[in-house]
Amino acid sequence: MSSLAEVIEVDVAATSTVCTEYSALPDAPPARPRPVALHLLDTTMFWNPAGGVRRYVVAKQRWLAAHADWRCSVATPTPDFAATLRVPSLPLPGSGGAYRLPWRRSASARVLRGARPDLLEAADPYLLAWATLDAARALRVPAVAFCHSNLEQLARMTAGRYARAAAMRAARRYTVRLYRHFDLVLAPSRAMLAHLQAWGVEHAVHQPLGVDTAAFCPERRDMSWRASLGLPDDARLLVYAGRFAPEKHLATVVEATRRLGAPHWLLAIGAGPAPPRGERVRVLAPVRDPAALARALASSDLFVHAGDQETFGLSALEAMACGLPVVARDAEGLAELVDASFGRKVASNEPEDFADAIADLTSRDSAPLRESARARAIANDWQRVLPGLSQSYCGLVASAAAGRR
Repeated sequence: MSSLAEVIEVDVAATSTVCTEYSALPDAPPARPRPVALHLLDTTMFWNPAGGVRRYVVAKQRWLAAHADWRCSVATPTPDFAATLRVPSLPLPGSGGAYRLPWRRSASARVLRGARPDLLEAADPYLLAWATLDAARALRVPAVAFCHSNLEQLARMTAGRYARAAAMRAARRYTVRLYRHFDLVLAPSRAMLAHLQAWGVEHAVHQPLGVDTAAFCPERRDMSWRASLGLPDDARLLVYAGRFAPEKHLATVVEATRRLGAPHWLLAIGAGPAPPRGERVRVLAPVRDPAALARALASSDLFVHAGDQETFGLSALEAMACGLPVVARDAEGLAELVDASFGRKVASNEPEDFADAIADLTSRDSAPLRESARARAIANDWQRVLPGLSQSYCGLVASAAAGRR
């Protein structure tokens, strides 16, 4: 497996040979045939319609196939139209049916090896990530890890009071032990990058996520769809989209909505083990179609997110692309996405603080807020984000090919 330093030093010409068409100079021999498309295999247990990982992988697949001549596939416990390989798994307790847990490392590795990829990317830090490493070693191809989860924060949330510190230390040690074997580790926010580097994952780099600003746009606003929710005409519609999980602190947003009272309502889109409940709450099932999700977001008035463990905050970015102001927890990846030109960051998890921030934003002229939110999202359009990722992939593949010669 190549080190990051070796990847950085890869000759640009070698990278171009592996990843692009050959082109003939005026006095050069005729161009050689276009090389066979490289095969990227994403592996993840985080595969459900409401999940940000799934939206990232699907967007990346489409962009790479259209712009970089890659063939992409996905290995997951729950394949669908966008995922083609199934790995052995069992239902994951406590996930509300949203996830399945791969449980046989060797069998999963065999499935991955059989796909014969040129590059593998692991999107979760559990057993499937180890199987990804096994397959990469056997095939002598690079392996990338995308750090979508902060295991230290998860340990803090789930461990008992007296075991919390030990659990957090164990989570850090495990993260380093896993990620040191990957050729490259990607962190979606600078906050997550700082965590990884502080723990000792020195070859981690910043790779933000993006959004399709053509699909997620203010023009998706549909007042007839909004009316179908059965809310009063003067409703101020707050929206959250994502997993219903404890770390999202949806109870905080529900209580903030209750405190605000009429005309405020909360629309929660998603699924999971901790669904929001309340008199002023409407819940919709996960929305797989980006156009339908964009319609729901654009037809709302403000996006709310009280999660304090977001490694990025993709749903907030999608809402911003639809022109929505945002109230979010001032923590981790969300803190980097939201600024005062269109949103409010809340330092605590107290419902009254969220209620104050919501009341402040909804009392302002919405037009400049919406324009600023949209402009911030455009800076993270997939068309701007993915070329850099593609270059990283090409460098890894070229380095591995040179090492096999």
